[in-house]
Amino acid sequence: MSSNAPRSSAPRSELEKLAWPTVGSELLDVLREAGETREVSAGEVLFDVGQDGYDLIYIETGSIDIVDRAEDHVVVHIEGPNILGELGLLLGQGTFLAGVVAEPSRIIVIPQERLRGLMSSVPELSDLLVRAFSARRRVLIEWGEGGLTIVGHPADAKTIRLLEFVTRNRIPHRFIDRADETAMATVAAPDLPDEGAAVITGRAAVLADPSLRELATALGLDLWVDDCEVFDLVIVGAGPAGLAAAVYGASEGLATLAIEDTAVGGQAGTSSRIENYLGFTTGISGTELAYRGQIQAIKFGARVTVPRRAVRLERRDTGFAVGLDDGSTVLGRAVVLANGVQYRRLPIDGLQELEGAGVYYAATELEARVCSGGDVVIVGGGNSAGQAAMFLSRQARHAHIVVRGDGLAATMSSYLSGRIDADPRITLWTHAEVTALHGGRTLEAVTLRNNAGGDEQRVEARGLFVMIGAAPNTAWLDGLVELDEKGFVVTGYEGGPFMTSQPGVFAVGDIRAGSVKRVASAVGEGSVVVSSVHRFLAESATGVSPV
Repeated sequence: MSSNAPRSSAPRSELEKLAWPTVGSELLDVLREAGETREVSAGEVLFDVGQDGYDLIYIETGSIDIVDRAEDHVVVHIEGPNILGELGLLLGQGTFLAGVVAEPSRIIVIPQERLRGLMSSVPELSDLLVRAFSARRRVLIEWGEGGLTIVGHPADAKTIRLLEFVTRNRIPHRFIDRADETAMATVAAPDLPDEGAAVITGRAAVLADPSLRELATALGLDLWVDDCEVFDLVIVGAGPAGLAAAVYGASEGLATLAIEDTAVGGQAGTSSRIENYLGFTTGISGTELAYRGQIQAIKFGARVTVPRRAVRLERRDTGFAVGLDDGSTVLGRAVVLANGVQYRRLPIDGLQELEGAGVYYAATELEARVCSGGDVVIVGGGNSAGQAAMFLSRQARHAHIVVRGDGLAATMSSYLSGRIDADPRITLWTHAEVTALHGGRTLEAVTLRNNAGGDEQRVEARGLFVMIGAAPNTAWLDGLVELDEKGFVVTGYEGGPFMTSQPGVFAVGDIRAGSVKRVASAVGEGSVVVSSVHRFLAESATGVSPV
């Protein structure tokens, strides 16, 4: 192994104290009763990179090294007494680091299937593991460890796409800018292509310009679902509404599967800060909110698979079949549609070619870093546009908001519009629109036209953020449920306020006709719909017509 000095599990920060907690005597007795005590020798591999999963291990005496195989160094040296594991153990993700015995040790091994039972029956253990493993994932992200390296140019659209995927899915990684010769010299991958986006996995395998599915498969994220397995509840979409339905469905005993096509959190997951969500007085990012919701759902036994996109929905004798974009099918006795909406594009030449290379539909830390020090233009007058402007103006030189109307009062919460009016780093352009984009490989400037006077002005910009609303994601439903004239799903049929025209199919969140397009209301709808699902399943089981 390399001479890099390994970190110790001895806590040095508040986060590390959460990551490596003390297990009390009562919980230790639970682990001893559920597991098998083993003596292990130095050098023994307890789990390795690329496994589908691994068992929970408690180190009674001795120590274990967590090893990055790609760079051949010890990430952290964990001394007993201590728990061995990370969030992927609960999420069902594949392993991206290895566990190697550092010295003769005594351990307790609790098989995964037994651990799932303990998680549901011993809440104190569940709480301890969720807190500790979540903190360890944060620690790995802070350290830039995890056996995954992304190489590319920070303004390259394909590189941005990969970085966005791992960032939003909270995958520990490090990024190497091809322009940084010193950093590139540290990359030990002889098969690395000379240009373009590439990924180096935990065993030093190189993926050249991989698709998100290929990357997810390499990371063990793309959970395989048996075509013959029938879930009580299949949820299409894992934004706030879908996650809430997964939490409540799983916590109330339903075998629950949630399907998401990009990253858990949906559009809300791209929000830099949500400030008016109840209980978060200083605000919370959409990614963080989604992350907490996912962990909560997994804690109760829900399964989440990413990236999978639903492409068809069919009625079957035993329920419904949801066809996925990889050709597979998942079966559910009931379905909740929570797959939200898709971004609207501006009708401008060259827009699609610059997506991810200066044109964005979300404002997160990733995009802010790319635009740091330059001007940004935000198109739209809703809350998402206002939040993006406030966030981006902290790193950009200046932020420009462009709206067709005469102001923000009719479309934006007053607390946001008031801040924007008072912020000298933000300029509001009214009665205006973007008419042209300028640049080569990346965006360099935009042309703004004043629709009142007809004059045009070129504005230098590193980023154009398009936040002009969205269209419902319903084309794939193929007439199975009723839609309104705008394509949103009509609900309110007999069987509950979220029942569609097809009994057993429910709709919540932004995809539902009449929804108010707010995170809090989406969470509420996702929570409440489960009671209607329970009623439908109970009536179906007894032969009583559910409608």
